[in-house]
Amino acid sequence: MNRPGVDQSGTGASVAPATGGGRIRTPLPFPTAAAPAVADEQLRANLHRATRTIRGKRARVVDEVPDWEPLRDAGAAIKADVQRRLPELLEQFEASATAAGATVHWARDAAEACRIVVALTRAAGADEVVKVKSMATQEIELNEALEAAGIAAYETDLAELIVQLGDDTPSHILVPAIHYNRAQIREIFQRRMSDAPADLSDEPSALAETARAHLRRRFLSARVAVSGANFAIADTGTLVVVESEGNGRMCLTLPETLISVVGVEKLLPTFTDLEVFLQLLPRSSTGERMNPYTSMWTGVTPGDGPQSVHVVLVDNGRSAVLADPVGRPALSCIRCSACLNVCPVYERAGGHAYGSVYPGPIGAILSPQLTGVADNASLPYASTLCGACYDVCPVKINIPEILVHLRQQAPHPLAERTTMRALSWVMRSPRRWAAALWLARAGAGPLGAHRERRTGARTLRRLPWPASAWTRSRDLPLPAPQTFREWWDQQ
Repeated sequence: MNRPGVDQSGTGASVAPATGGGRIRTPLPFPTAAAPAVADEQLRANLHRATRTIRGKRARVVDEVPDWEPLRDAGAAIKADVQRRLPELLEQFEASATAAGATVHWARDAAEACRIVVALTRAAGADEVVKVKSMATQEIELNEALEAAGIAAYETDLAELIVQLGDDTPSHILVPAIHYNRAQIREIFQRRMSDAPADLSDEPSALAETARAHLRRRFLSARVAVSGANFAIADTGTLVVVESEGNGRMCLTLPETLISVVGVEKLLPTFTDLEVFLQLLPRSSTGERMNPYTSMWTGVTPGDGPQSVHVVLVDNGRSAVLADPVGRPALSCIRCSACLNVCPVYERAGGHAYGSVYPGPIGAILSPQLTGVADNASLPYASTLCGACYDVCPVKINIPEILVHLRQQAPHPLAERTTMRALSWVMRSPRRWAAALWLARAGAGPLGAHRERRTGARTLRRLPWPASAWTRSRDLPLPAPQTFREWWDQQ
């Protein structure tokens, strides 16, 4: 069959034309988008409580594993091997899945993937689908494409259901409704769920039971389900979904037709590689030793489960990421969200500020690469470069290194470029540099130099325009009263 998503040259340089991902756009620069979230005390309280809880659970279960660092090394090595051999492994997966009775489709971009899913749903005679939580379908805006085609899509993950009923978008990779508290969830259910009890309380058990009853009818009547996949196994053609609620198991077994939308980077070479990732993922994501539901399926089993199984392999910009040797490790991400839960920026700004389905530190390096850095130029700056994300990443993605790499590629304003050239000219000459230091010390007094009580360092808190853009959110350190060279000359 024609494989539009695979480079046939044998170089392994790409798996599809690097046409850009599309559909991952940040409408506002990150600082502008983050400002309302930072000012929302309730939102920040919700985020702080949730991320702190998840961090604590993760730390406890990770400490129980004596070989955690070797496991991380193994996960990183397996993912690096996938990236080196991706075209080969994709063809191996297609052959294995096809032999087991599945049909494999290739999609260069979001539009092509959506067309395939819409056509398959119509061919099944369905006007609605149930969905297992999948970031790939959010990335390609599948729900919107289905709606435009007259097909209703029902999210079945509890948090995704909350977001959908609230006409909202997810703000976290693992906990999409992390920005809501239980009182807000109760209000959404009573407002949008016609079968919600009038006296519904905000107790978590009551909210979960209401959602369960609401969804049960969808599960039993749906003819088509759409899923993602946490992993796709090349040597067997197996897809794997891990989840905590059991809704995935219902979607993956009851409907007649199952359509799985899978990013090409989700491959693992062999079934035995799951031994590593099924230890890394649950501990890093939900802080559990083992996820409650692990569902695996390989093609079609006559008389058991869906009898029409389709896999849509989606590129959508991933080839462009693969072509960058520095940015490529972003494709190793297993969507655990550990980096979000430790990030001081995410904890205060939340996920919506990133303007992408992929928020937090991983979104700051993945989204710009999928669409082109120019379309998400502010995201690589949405970080303190503290390195906490690198420390917790189960596959050792060096997020700070990639952030710096992407900052170098981002377009810079003329004023910034001019300033950097001027500083470069000054610093190339010891005499010019010494004169600049003298002028900085001399001008500090009129500008109102401030001495930090704890460190004794002298800083400027406000500079005149246009330099005021710098001191609006940071202090400017001043040179020491005496340089080392001046001190040395006096000895």
